[in-house]
Amino acid sequence: MESLRSTESPKMKKVTKILLVEDEQDVRETLKLQLEDEGHEVTETGSGKHALELAKSSSFDLVLTDVMIPDLSGIELVQQLNHWPSPPVTIVMTGYGSVEMAVNAIKAGAFDFLSKPFSVDVLSATVASGLRVKTLQDENVELKKTAKGQFSLGKLVSSSQVMKEVFQLIDCVADTDSTVLILGESGTGKELIAQTIHANSTRRQGNLIPVNCGAIPEALLESELFGHERGAFTGAVASRVGRFELAAGGTIFLDEIGDLSPPLQVKLLRVLQERTFERVGGTRTYKSDARIVAATNQDLESLVAAKQFREDLFYRLNVVPVLVPPLRQRIEDIPLLLQHFITMFNDRRKAELLGVSDDAMALLCEYPWPGNVREISNIVERIAILKRRGLIEPKDLPEKIRRLPSDHLPTMPAAIPIGGLDLSRAVEEFENRLILEALERTNWVKSKAARLLQINRTTLIEKLKKKSLAEVVAQRATPPEDLVDA
Repeated sequence: MESLRSTESPKMKKVTKILLVEDEQDVRETLKLQLEDEGHEVTETGSGKHALELAKSSSFDLVLTDVMIPDLSGIELVQQLNHWPSPPVTIVMTGYGSVEMAVNAIKAGAFDFLSKPFSVDVLSATVASGLRVKTLQDENVELKKTAKGQFSLGKLVSSSQVMKEVFQLIDCVADTDSTVLILGESGTGKELIAQTIHANSTRRQGNLIPVNCGAIPEALLESELFGHERGAFTGAVASRVGRFELAAGGTIFLDEIGDLSPPLQVKLLRVLQERTFERVGGTRTYKSDARIVAATNQDLESLVAAKQFREDLFYRLNVVPVLVPPLRQRIEDIPLLLQHFITMFNDRRKAELLGVSDDAMALLCEYPWPGNVREISNIVERIAILKRRGLIEPKDLPEKIRRLPSDHLPTMPAAIPIGGLDLSRAVEEFENRLILEALERTNWVKSKAARLLQINRTTLIEKLKKKSLAEVVAQRATPPEDLVDA
């Protein structure tokens, strides 16, 4: 794997943003000119409260403030700023310098203290030192994040153990030619995983050709996959190369493979078995030199049982299955994903979102995210367009997320006694009996039991683990097929 290295040129060096707070206009204008001459971007104000509002709506690297300013003193401003998650470096200046004032400023969290009048060189050196400290602080935050367990693979980033295992599997299989089947709900990032597999394979110099099998009409999909010869059908005025030929030496990504029609399933099976195909309307046989990575949000095993998907094709595709867990099963990734998309849409939409407030983060972590990572992306993009700048607050979130804030809900007991019965326990025991009965009726084959219960097989397995029933099931008579893992 190639490690990421900075390619930033001197011309692309980050412009430091400074908030200047000084109530004397002539002094403020002089300081602003000096700081701008040194290459800094300066925002100025003469009010402490206005300075706080500016700091909330935009991100500053350094705040240079006088002590004696209207509305809010410089030291009070420093105190409030230093309670923020990633505060700017603060430098306090005053014409009433004293040791006591300097001590108070440092205690409030100021980086340094300047007594007026001060020379240009002293200000320049103090600001430069403060900005170096800010850079170190930001780097330290990133290091702490890494120490807390964040890890990445290409464009994939996570801090959850379940995704770490997925990354390890991808890392192992990427540099092979094995067929990979990516399983997961819509919006979990299956295409990004396919891109990562290709980018870390020996085929990375070749093309990655995506095909959405569910989005292309069946009548056209065969031609898209294998190409066609001139005159093969009405409108075929010229020969056309298919996606498998375009992916020669690279990877073809077959998304929504569960939507493939039975006739096309037969043709794809031949490609997997014999590595050959013919164009529509042609007789010449072409060799297939494309690695196949497929993905679906459907339960292919259930489709096989229902005779809607070929069993032999399923086993050809399922050489290395990669199960991508939904976001609700890895909520520790939510803050990381939010920050990723905030950074992305700040750049794309020219916004200045600073992050997410604690109250908003609590709501976002409680939300079940049925649309998974794609839904987070859409929400952050919408906020970047509508809000533009500042912290994301609960009022900025969609109503469906704000609907039931936990801190506004009345405190309720874990179980509500009704007529001497424990309702929660009764429901739990009833569900347990249903699950065990379904397993008994299906000879302890989980995939069949899930169909009987009209739920996904993965849902059944999750319930067995959560209810500690897996051990009970394992103690039963050995099944003919898949007692534990089916």
